[in-house]
Amino acid sequence: MPDAITLGELLIDFVSTTIDVPLGDCPAFVKAPGGAPANVAVGLAKLGISAGFIGKVGDDPFGHFLMRILSREGVDTSHLKLDKKARTTLAFVANRSDGRKEITFHRNPGADQMLTPEDVDRDYLSTAKLFHFGSVSLSHSPSREATLYAAELAKELGLLVSYDPNWRPPLWDDYEDAKRMIWHAMRFADIVKLAEEEWEFVTGTESLEDGARKILDVGAKFVVVTMGEKGAWFTNGSISSLVEPFEVDVVDPLGAGDGFVAALLAQLVNRKAEEITGDELYKIVRIANAAGALTCTRMGVIPALPKKEELNSFLEERRTNLCLP
Repeated sequence: MPDAITLGELLIDFVSTTIDVPLGDCPAFVKAPGGAPANVAVGLAKLGISAGFIGKVGDDPFGHFLMRILSREGVDTSHLKLDKKARTTLAFVANRSDGRKEITFHRNPGADQMLTPEDVDRDYLSTAKLFHFGSVSLSHSPSREATLYAAELAKELGLLVSYDPNWRPPLWDDYEDAKRMIWHAMRFADIVKLAEEEWEFVTGTESLEDGARKILDVGAKFVVVTMGEKGAWFTNGSISSLVEPFEVDVVDPLGAGDGFVAALLAQLVNRKAEEITGDELYKIVRIANAAGALTCTRMGVIPALPKKEELNSFLEERRTNLCLP
């Protein structure tokens, strides 16, 4: 049974072949498997952590393609369901050189939205050490209820709970509802990761220290903010630090955050968040920065997510004296 379980959206990304072109003007797209929680599951598997995924795709060619991809990458798909009524969600993505993205989703509804609390198996979760989820699955019912049920159950079972409140405006009809649901789920999380461009919307402040204090006050042990070419910032409430990035030739920035999260969690899955020192956190985030950078060097997220050997070779080449155990 998997040590790490992720839950949420699994979809097809159609990624623009050009950078810095508005989505409507993009001349061509490349099909790629996507969905942040599924990407993280694959990233963990590539880094040597047994991983499983809970979600739904359509019983259609895209859904079967996605199931094959996850299985091929070593992710347990025994709790990935096929929905006969809803189609697999599609997302069209235009990337910018500063790391920001323009995304539009085609789901009305998408199969990922149809995950129900009944699809979440308590016995399956109870075998794991870590649970990871995001906020996209909170945008509509019944996946909203399924996500909250799973997160609360994981907390109750004593799993380390990781949360990525990935703010995707096109998916929400009401932004205040989005903020309310994002914060409702925050109380289950031990680890919270946000991208810099989402920070002010979610926390209501530009200040990293002030926003992180709000998150820590509802129960998180560790907050990390990915900042693209500036690196990443973290705090555990007593120690805060900016962690320098790795410079690479960027081919496709989509999924850098998922590569970062996978490497972060691969180092935490067998640890208790409250027992990790500030010096250890710095090294953990530095290794995660390397994984995020490597993910940018190839097209498509899942093909680009680094394997453990690749990540450690990269760290050795950069003479960091760091490695993923």
